[in-house]
Amino acid sequence: MAPESVNVPEQQQVVIGEEIDHVRVITLNQPRQLNIITPQVVVLLANYLEKWEKDPSAELVIVKGAGRAFSAGGDLKTFYAGKDSRDSCLEVVYRYFWLCHHIQTYKKTTVALVHGISMGGGAALMVPMKFSVVTEKTVFATPEAAIGYHTDCAFSYMHPRLPGRLGEFLALTGTRLNGKELVAIGLATHFVPLEKLSELEKRLIALNSGDESLVKSLIEEFSENVEIDENSVLKRLAVIDECFSKETAGEIIESFEAESKKEGNEWISPVLKGLKRSSPTGLAITLRSVREGRNQTLAECLRKEFRLTMNILRGKISDDVYEGIRALTIDKDNAPKWEPSTLDKVDSKQLDLVFEPFGEELELQISEKEECRWGGKFENTTYAKALGVSDMSK
Repeated sequence: MAPESVNVPEQQQVVIGEEIDHVRVITLNQPRQLNIITPQVVVLLANYLEKWEKDPSAELVIVKGAGRAFSAGGDLKTFYAGKDSRDSCLEVVYRYFWLCHHIQTYKKTTVALVHGISMGGGAALMVPMKFSVVTEKTVFATPEAAIGYHTDCAFSYMHPRLPGRLGEFLALTGTRLNGKELVAIGLATHFVPLEKLSELEKRLIALNSGDESLVKSLIEEFSENVEIDENSVLKRLAVIDECFSKETAGEIIESFEAESKKEGNEWISPVLKGLKRSSPTGLAITLRSVREGRNQTLAECLRKEFRLTMNILRGKISDDVYEGIRALTIDKDNAPKWEPSTLDKVDSKQLDLVFEPFGEELELQISEKEECRWGGKFENTTYAKALGVSDMSK
């Protein structure tokens, strides 16, 4: 996972970092792969962001995606390739979750210019930014539970802080939201028509300042007020709160099914169908994680998500994640065979095993002390010492 050579032609670089006076621009540059988050991308992002946070001349950081997507999230095929060596993805998981904490708490003014798909780990580069600008082409979702995984990259912290039970709904159903809906619930700050996005970027670069009030005023010159469509799920929050407040995933589905039979609730049917096809284990883990996140700090959520991810990839209680990825992206038969096959067979004591803390030296090392802010890197962990990994930032 060595950093990409600066001699690689720009069109071949998976992440392009530009320094323009006081402005820094990151471009996720794998348009044919929808700018997925690969191990190489994680290392490069971390190097750029640490360097620029420490650089007094860097004031404004802009993040965007090349092509028709912002980022489709993590590379599922990388996960699947490691199914016979369960810790093969440990390094990239550690590095990205550690980086998510720094993105959430970044010291410089940040702007995400988001068009197209922004999902899962990709959305972790959108939502935490000081300013996240979306368009009519933006599509957001956190669909991980369906394939036997869980809501990660700090979304077990962000989702439960949404209105009512909307966080549980989004995490369990993977429902997609558009740009206007994202602004309405606070997962984005501004809606700008796509045709104006490139001009906004030019003006931000010309502004050459990280002054938040100036940046905000400039974005507002381009932004529009949002009105939510009458068919939006955000107009159904009363039903969502009623159903997704139930104690278990099974009870949520039962309640949701009962609501689907009432007049005016035709919108529930396709959502319910997706829920019933999802991994029972993935739903159970995700619901518990998001619920716990209501009372956890950002750092606590990320540490928990690291444990969950590694235990899921290690097949601690189920191999559903590999079956889910196989059905979705490898064989593409969309016919996963879950084990266990139903929610009532998901053992709560087994579930406890996935949430068990690791030994302190094996946890995600996040320092909340300013003087140690960029400490805890993977190369300084027990894991790296066992693998003989050196410092990638040098």
